[in-house]
Order: sequence, then C-alpha cells, then structure tokens
Amino acid sequence: MALKVELKPNERIIIGSCVITNTEQRAKLLIEGEKIPILREKDILTPATADTPAKLLYLAVQLMYISEDPQEHHRVYFDLMRDLLSAAPSTADAIQEINNYILSGDYYKALKESKKLIAYEAELLAKAKTEGKRSIRGAA
Repeated sequence: MALKVELKPNERIIIGSCVITNTEQRAKLLIEGEKIPILREKDILTPATADTPAKLLYLAVQLMYISEDPQEHHRVYFDLMRDLLSAAPSTADAIQEINNYILSGDYYKALKESKKLIAYEAELLAKAKTEGKRSIRGAA
C-alpha cells in the first residue's frame, strides 16, 4: 500500500537517506515501497534541537531509523538511556517500550514511543519548575 504525503511549501522530508525539500507550492507525493524510512520535517530532530535528555534519546532512535546499519547507534542510545533512567527513574516504563521496539527492529514504533517520552519529560520539567517556584516563595 502506498503512503500519501502532502508537503507544505518549503517543507522538508527524509525518504531513505535523502532529504527532499519542497518548492514554494504545496505538493502531493505517493510513496511506494517497503521498509523505507520516511520522516516529515516536524518529526526530525537535529543535534541543535535535541536540547533535553529525552530529545537526545529520540535523536539516537531517529538515527537508527534512517540508518542502513542501525546497530551503529545502539551504544549511544543505550548510554543515553542509562543516563535518563538514573536522572528520572519514572521514565522506566516508557524506556522499556522503546527498548522492546529497538530490540525487535521496529525503529518506527520506537520513534513514536520516544515522542511520548519527550512529552512526559516536558510534564516532569514543568512540574519541577512549578514546585521550585513554590519552595522559593515558601523560603522567603
């Protein structure tokens, strides 16, 4: 079954190992093939935008997903995973899901789970920020 993708003007997409940039007009693509990694611009993280531990983990999974040899990125991923687990043990269930997908070779699903981890991390950071403000006010 083919994948239908509509690109906004100047939107980028990764198909396989190619980065494709749309022109100034909307474009519709019909992509056929099996096991071809495809990432829309909104789902692409770069080293510059991976500014939290969960985003760095997502970036490692993303590199596995688009790589011809995903295992090249396993060591980095597992190092980041251990760091994140020690800093935020409550991420263990989410990380276990990601690990299961990675170990079974389903990098796309691992990427989707990694997005959920980024959202969870944002909740934790917001909660910590709120509690930090309360404790500062209480100490004053």
